[in-house]
Amino acid sequence: MKLLVVDDSSTMRRIIKNTLARLGHKDILEGADGVEGWAELDANEDVEMLITDWNMPEMNGLELVKKVRADKRFTDLPIIMVTTEGGKAEVITALKAGVNNYIVKPFTPQVLKEKLASVFGIES
Repeated sequence: MKLLVVDDSSTMRRIIKNTLARLGHKDILEGADGVEGWAELDANEDVEMLITDWNMPEMNGLELVKKVRADKRFTDLPIIMVTTEGGKAEVITALKAGVNNYIVKPFTPQVLKEKLASVFGIES
């Protein structure tokens, strides 16, 4: 399964990638902002999940989600937003934009595992 992790923090990308690797996911692409994330997704239509931050330069995560959802190739692509934006209004905004699940930073590896399982409909 190919996953795409988009976050402007290289440390956070590394944490997410390491957590995913421990969960058995080895094919992981990354982008440092929404522009890079979109370029990776556009070039790799076989990506099976997008994990994105919200607050990033160039193109933020919400803009990326909207761009992804507007492209017919990716209407069913599962998206998890991982962000410090934990307010109810922000969660609702992200869900309305097309996010499948939402993780508030900081988070534990178990939380990421549970959210992945929830999005894919499997037991965690």
